[in-house]
Amino acid sequence: MEARSLEHNEMGEPSAGRAGWTPADPGPLGLAAFAMTTFVLSMFNSNLVDGKGIPVVLGLALAYGGIAQVLAGMWEFRTGNTFGAVAFTSYGAFWISFWALEVFYAKEITGNVGHAIGVYLWAWAIFTAYMTVAALRVSGAVLLVFVLLTVTFILLAVRAVGGHETVTHWGRLPRARDSGGRLVRVVRGGG
Repeated sequence: MEARSLEHNEMGEPSAGRAGWTPADPGPLGLAAFAMTTFVLSMFNSNLVDGKGIPVVLGLALAYGGIAQVLAGMWEFRTGNTFGAVAFTSYGAFWISFWALEVFYAKEITGNVGHAIGVYLWAWAIFTAYMTVAALRVSGAVLLVFVLLTVTFILLAVRAVGGHETVTHWGRLPRARDSGGRLVRVVRGGG
């Protein structure tokens, strides 16, 4: 076992610096996890891939988009990057909640499924808009990602509650038809 060394100030006295493990940059892991999971879900949302493969999205949502991204968020806290920590942890939690909603809870929704899913998506749209404001202090590339993500969540939310036909086409989130529909059916088009 390796002995820990204390950090010392300019006077040579022990200081209360960061002792212990410091992770490598967790940003690439968090970005990759979000991007891959979003890409695969988008392939199903746009009907470019047969809907029978939806379990692929659920596996990614839990393991890579969810757990790996939450880990990246926790490591961002350790490195002192509050924006990255909040973003990765929150969107990792989004993917875990998406997985849990689909696997355990969507079938229990009674009433208007579209409105219920719409509230879920509007909450994420509002949070993402908030993060977009915070991204003004990060970089132009990060700001662009959050602007586009905000627009995406808004389109998905409007579509879920049965919005205008043009918006519903852009959102690519078909309206739920029955209260027993699973979230993937809401995402894929019912049936």
